[in-house]
Amino acid sequence: MLASIPALLVLLALQSLLSDRARLAADARWRPVVAAVCGVLRCELPPWHEPGAFTLLDRDVRPDPARPGVLRVTAVFRNDARWAQPFPSLLLTLSDADGRIAGARLFTPGEYLGDAPHTQKGLGSGQSARVTLDVVEPPQGVVAFTFDLR
Repeated sequence: MLASIPALLVLLALQSLLSDRARLAADARWRPVVAAVCGVLRCELPPWHEPGAFTLLDRDVRPDPARPGVLRVTAVFRNDARWAQPFPSLLLTLSDADGRIAGARLFTPGEYLGDAPHTQKGLGSGQSARVTLDVVEPPQGVVAFTFDLR
């Protein structure tokens, strides 16, 4: 009877870990432990989410020579997080010469990637992605474009 107490305590700790795995997996200190346990027990972990770990490497906005009134927007970003994470949403903001926002649009991964099978897994640690968007050319006076990965 006394020998079963340690086994029950281990089961209680395991049950606590599994029931709270989403919260624990969002913490970088606990994620390796939860991932190891879920690897053995075949449970699912929520994807890692660290938007601040995306680094914008390059961006460009140019008129599309084949289509008047359309701008071709390209961006290259890298996942600097320790783990793979879903592709970010891309916020494109247009500003005038005085810094006033003339327009903004949030593009979801589905909008800039489509449904390609390799994109469902997310972007691995250290991997880069290049995205291309076509947007309607803004009215005169827009001089700045900013990108924010969320």
